[in-house]
Amino acid sequence: MALIITDECINCDVCEPECPNGAITQGDEIYEIEADLCTECVGHYDTSQCVEVCPVDCIPKDPEHEESYEMLYAKYLKITGESE
Repeated sequence: MALIITDECINCDVCEPECPNGAITQGDEIYEIEADLCTECVGHYDTSQCVEVCPVDCIPKDPEHEESYEMLYAKYLKITGESE
């Protein structure tokens, strides 16, 4: 699954620079995650970095974008231009 930022976000600015794919941007009200770019840090890190640094725990998995580890890794390869 991709991740999503809920309306509990306090706009603390710590998640955006942690995203290795540039999937997090400032939205109209709160930060947002572009599902097409979110790999939950698969390929980069063992854990989702935005979740690790979020002080209010407002970044759950997005039930609208269910993806397996293999799908997330394939997305990582596509985004980075790497091959297996």
